[in-house]
Amino acid sequence: MTQTDCTLEKSLLIIDDDAPLRERLAKTMTKRGFTVSMAESIAQARASIKWNVPNYAIVDLKLTDGSGLEIVDEIHALNDKARVIVLTGYGNIATAVTAIKHGATDYLPKPADADAIENTLLNLGIDLPPPPISPMSPDRVKWEHIQRIFAECGNNVSETARQLKMHRRTLQRILAKHAPRN
Repeated sequence: MTQTDCTLEKSLLIIDDDAPLRERLAKTMTKRGFTVSMAESIAQARASIKWNVPNYAIVDLKLTDGSGLEIVDEIHALNDKARVIVLTGYGNIATAVTAIKHGATDYLPKPADADAIENTLLNLGIDLPPPPISPMSPDRVKWEHIQRIFAECGNNVSETARQLKMHRRTLQRILAKHAPRN
């Protein structure tokens, strides 16, 4: 596939296990000129990309049968020019960094605006945001990391404590506190 093919053909694969969101987004993106195909799971997405490798994709991070990042890798293996956006309701810095490392073009929290999605897919908003005026404190970075691991463990305190190599009671005290500022 040449660069010209990628910029001209607006084939879009939407992978999300939330049917109403997936269908609403498909309808909106079709009106904006995309040829849309949909999948609700990693298995369906794999079957879809075997027959039609998309130039654009919107992938939910957490699907019922695994992580959407698996599909990001597979799409890029078949089409290295593909622009993939990862959407998630579990947004934090660590997962955003992981998504970008897997080849995602961008990472947007749910609910995402259709204009923002289209601009990101088509690379219309190329201006980078300015660096933060006050970066996060080390305490806030630690808090974000703990929250990410806690969410990945299904909010299971014991499993989270094991993964963080931390005493369960210590973790419970940290989780009971409010997030540090900055």
